[in-house]
Amino acid sequence: MKTLRLILGDQLNMKHSWFKETNDSVLYCMFEMRQETDYVTHHIQKVIGFFAAMRQFSEDLKSKGHDVVYYKINDSKNNQNLTDNLSHLLEKNNIETFEYLEPDEYRLDQQLVEFCNSRNIKSSIFSTEHFYTKRYDLQTFFKGKKQYLMENFYRDMRKKHDILIHAGQPEGGKWNFDKSNRNKWKGDVEIPAYKLFKNKVDDIVSEIEKSKVKTIGKFDTKTFSYPITRAQALEQLKYFCEQLLIHFGDYQDAMHTDETYLFHSRLSFAMNLKLISAKDVVQSVLNYYRKHGEDIDISQVEGFIRQVIGWREYVRGMYWALMPEFKNQNQLNNQNKLPDFFWTGNTKMNCLKQAIHNSLDNGYAHHIQRLMITGNYALLTEIHPDEVDHWYLGIYVDAVEWVQLPNTRGMSQFADGGKIATKPYVSSASYINQMSNYCDSCHYNKNKKIGEDACPFNSLYWHFLDSKRPQLQDNFRMKMMYSVLDKMKKQDVDEIKKRAQHIINHQDKY
Repeated sequence: MKTLRLILGDQLNMKHSWFKETNDSVLYCMFEMRQETDYVTHHIQKVIGFFAAMRQFSEDLKSKGHDVVYYKINDSKNNQNLTDNLSHLLEKNNIETFEYLEPDEYRLDQQLVEFCNSRNIKSSIFSTEHFYTKRYDLQTFFKGKKQYLMENFYRDMRKKHDILIHAGQPEGGKWNFDKSNRNKWKGDVEIPAYKLFKNKVDDIVSEIEKSKVKTIGKFDTKTFSYPITRAQALEQLKYFCEQLLIHFGDYQDAMHTDETYLFHSRLSFAMNLKLISAKDVVQSVLNYYRKHGEDIDISQVEGFIRQVIGWREYVRGMYWALMPEFKNQNQLNNQNKLPDFFWTGNTKMNCLKQAIHNSLDNGYAHHIQRLMITGNYALLTEIHPDEVDHWYLGIYVDAVEWVQLPNTRGMSQFADGGKIATKPYVSSASYINQMSNYCDSCHYNKNKKIGEDACPFNSLYWHFLDSKRPQLQDNFRMKMMYSVLDKMKKQDVDEIKKRAQHIINHQDKY
């Protein structure tokens, strides 16, 4: 063997140019490691899913004639550390060249750069060939600009890649159909049965238990239901186009006690492991829309594509533009700890109970549950962003830091002071009631601000605005709400603040 090539757990791109031809002088390596299972406490389904997809990818490479060394979590040769494992293989096989794909996580990128700098060996870095953009394209796009507005980037992406563009203008006459994507699902539109895969993972579960990896969440079945191969991911994508796309945009922000996924694609796990690319997804959706445009409104398609080429590519670019300082941002100086019910779901607030149980049971919650339920609550109760980051990074099967961190610390917690979001995404019970049926069966009254049965979100919302006035009062998008606050009677504000402070001080009682 002359060349050692590393494949990380989120680099499972079978269409990569590396794999077009076999080469007897190339050895591939993949590792399950405590380094990766332990840096935060992950959901059991996340660990299972990563291991299952990695193992299958390794077997598929071998079946195509590639040489692969794979260390399982309990293998005796496994040092449980990336660079220790690499050092062992370099020496054992007299490797002359080390090659790896560009990591999407800053932590791993730094680890590999330092490793290569410390070794007297030729090394090369390659693209993962997954994204539309390169790592620093967004930074170049916004050079000299004061604001990194996603909408500007999104429109440029549409033009550059000729996506939903006709004669230089956006199809349908608008760039953004977001106002059409805010319907409440009331059960009148039937939701097709979920596409669930039955990937057997008994051996993986046993090995995780044997290794005593600490996890959170539940895994009550013997099969893993998310796609773990490219073929399964493409099958899931086909199902989304045929069954769910027709109503995706309408209900993409909706929440309901009886529904876990609604019309969402459940593709993020497969995409974030690179089983399929953003281009795979966008092209398939566009192809289906071209064939069935009479039945599918453009607002459904634009709403989905915006999430992929707009938001997903945008947050990756922001991650690399702002790291490593971004990870320590806490502009609102929030210092509280996450309440225990984030690990149990034991709360009388029904919206939080629903979103947290969904997360614990399925390793899943869609973007509005994350942003406007759990994230909203964490921001209103002034939780330290480190606490929120660790929870989000651990609990979702699709969570990898490049996408999680900008969404959590920037969009959800406004800890960056407005680099990603133009205002804090906070709300009282009115928004939650507008987008869900959670309030209908809640212990608390959505219309009350004070009193034992008053919805905690109501007093917390006004308390947050008052307490963060120095940081937020000059924000143009917040002026209307501060105008409302300023018109309230001082006695009423004092009672609201007293109620909110009691909630913050006794969160596990609510």
